[in-house]
Amino acid sequence: MKKYLFLLAATALMLNGSIAAKTQLPDTGQSTVYDEKGNAVENVDASSPYFGADATVEGHALSYKDNGNGTVTDLNTGLIWQQTPNFKRMTFDEAKVYCENLTTGGYDDWRLPSIKELYSLADFDGELIPQGESTPYIDTDTFDFKYDHLIFAGQYFSSTVYVKEGVQNYDQHGSLLGVFGFNFADGHIKSYETGYWFDGTEITQADNVMLPGCYVRAVSGTTSLYDMNYTDNGNETVTDHSTGLMWAQNDSGEKMDWLEALAYANQSELAGYSDWRLPNSKELQSLVDYEKTDFPAIDTGFFNLTAKGFETEEDAAYFWSSTTQGDFKHTACYVAFGQAWSKKNSTAVNYYDWHGAGAQRSDPKTGNPADYELASEMASDYISINNYVRLVRDVD
Repeated sequence: MKKYLFLLAATALMLNGSIAAKTQLPDTGQSTVYDEKGNAVENVDASSPYFGADATVEGHALSYKDNGNGTVTDLNTGLIWQQTPNFKRMTFDEAKVYCENLTTGGYDDWRLPSIKELYSLADFDGELIPQGESTPYIDTDTFDFKYDHLIFAGQYFSSTVYVKEGVQNYDQHGSLLGVFGFNFADGHIKSYETGYWFDGTEITQADNVMLPGCYVRAVSGTTSLYDMNYTDNGNETVTDHSTGLMWAQNDSGEKMDWLEALAYANQSELAGYSDWRLPNSKELQSLVDYEKTDFPAIDTGFFNLTAKGFETEEDAAYFWSSTTQGDFKHTACYVAFGQAWSKKNSTAVNYYDWHGAGAQRSDPKTGNPADYELASEMASDYISINNYVRLVRDVD
């Protein structure tokens, strides 16, 4: 069943004629369990190898209020969103100016959302079907969305600049300065071109760098949801008071495929709890520290990582989520806490940090990497299949 519950009483109180939303992490919206071949699975119980997959865990349902003035309030985060973008591609600088000049709904504090704020809108019942009817990764009953003439190109800017290193494989000025965005057409986070080199030098026409630009959906207001307010519980667990989630302080220590990751979570009794699970993609992404200038992209004052070095794709610090990737349902989403490795195309040899630490991509759930090719004309992601796990549970 679709996880949209438009029950305002469950998520907000009417105060002085306005809505005061309870701040909580929105669910991914994924409503179907898919196996390692991409087939839908019904009647999943605790004995199933797919128990703990995203759709088996009920989170805070995506819930919105159409304010009737071109704005939408997210009843989970409390943020106010632009309902209808202008559907024009902009440079990063143009996007910031556009938001600053926006007055929709009578608000004058419009801005580009952070990547965590933008990702909060993602609906993982989306799917891209090039030869059929696609469903975008956003609630189109509430928000307006148009496909680009390139159906896979639904990239929207965030304000979150990638500060750890330059992306892609240019030699000039430390390579490109990236900024994270979410693609509401194909359901991925990656870095996009800002129009600047990593050292701050502006890219010019003579540099012969493609700068396609991205779309913009502006946001108003603030939320405390992503404050990353951690407490070390002294028992190898960490509580994030912002999201109400408890995390394993240590990762799995070894890499495993997605089915093994589900089993690992279901069998854990860390700190005396038996309700550990594999985090969904939004829960996992909430841990990313996008402001750190070094690797890994997580607060190492609270969390430990087995992955070290961060030099080559074999060092990839990819972590499994419980969320199936809608375009390729034999894959599941992971979040990169080190470089997000890709190469220019399937015939290229060298991998680079193409998407940035904090990107969300997807890997086949099981099998041999040599049996898969997840490539486009623009990039060919490194296929790992065996990734790390960090367990999560809801705070009691």
